[in-house]
Amino acid sequence: MNSEKTVKVSIRNLYKVFGPDPQAAMEKVRQGMGKPELLETTRHVLGLRDINVDIAEGKITVIMGLSGSGKSTLIRHLNRLIEPTAGEVLVDGENILDWPEPRLRTLRRETMSMVFQKFALLPHRTVLENAGTALATRGVKRADWEVEAQKWIERVGLGGNGHQYPHELSGGMQQRVGIARALTSNSGIMLMDEAFSALDPLIRTDMQNLLLELQEELHKTIVFITHDLDEALKLADHLVILNEGEVIQQGEPQHILLHPADPYIEDFVADINRARVLRVRSVMKTGTPKGDFAGDIAPNDNLESVIAAAEGTLTPRFRVVADGEPVGTLEMPQVMLALVPSSSQDEDRPV
Repeated sequence: MNSEKTVKVSIRNLYKVFGPDPQAAMEKVRQGMGKPELLETTRHVLGLRDINVDIAEGKITVIMGLSGSGKSTLIRHLNRLIEPTAGEVLVDGENILDWPEPRLRTLRRETMSMVFQKFALLPHRTVLENAGTALATRGVKRADWEVEAQKWIERVGLGGNGHQYPHELSGGMQQRVGIARALTSNSGIMLMDEAFSALDPLIRTDMQNLLLELQEELHKTIVFITHDLDEALKLADHLVILNEGEVIQQGEPQHILLHPADPYIEDFVADINRARVLRVRSVMKTGTPKGDFAGDIAPNDNLESVIAAAEGTLTPRFRVVADGEPVGTLEMPQVMLALVPSSSQDEDRPV
């Protein structure tokens, strides 16, 4: 493959219809019938329509949408907890819909781990035993899985808590155990379904930071489900936005924020603090910087920090430097334009 990234999981033309005769309902879906009409005329529910997403190896793909958008349904197709009505799910190029049950069990035990919103810890087992569950079910000797589980318990900040039981832990600590369990399994793919949604805001931020810190080191292939746009923009390398079972837009989060492709997306991103989320690399002019500069900034600095460095004026020009090399220029008018939502920019343009 000539691409810079390797596709680990590929979802192709995926449909899911819930009801007693999904194949008959599928004919109406293929003819263009939408979700409300399908429910009204056939009493079938359209869960997913023609999903096509490539999940890159070693990256975080965030699938987001409001309640009922199909995001949790979609993630459960990746390990075939839900069977599709039509389409393909390819893992390392192989269609797992062709796999027999024993191979699927291996997929779920060894290739993919899952972190749940409700933690899903075993209440009668200690933190150490919960973290080692995946290896224990594979028949690994206790002495061996304890070493591995203890390593990840400490890595997620729970060193010294291995003897405790889930009911003795806070919600944030329980979710750390869930992450340690997924890491102890040593699976290359982590599925995280609203993993932080049940946590208080400050704990949720800590967990997001922990995930990014671990990912910087481990480079797992992570599929993360959320309904929160701030969380999605913080975590995602690739963002997929669903609405009523369909992909409305997908791509690099910064690009989606600057170039929403649909009124639904425009509404979604309207209230975001763009200065805090947008990065210099998304709005700078690339090429060798020339002239005088007020200072140097980095490609991943947010625009909020640039505005602070400019001290509220529009005249400063900044040189963008990455790994000690100048890579571009950023001027304050570019910053101000980027802070205006796309639809507003369009309204101000002459016809």
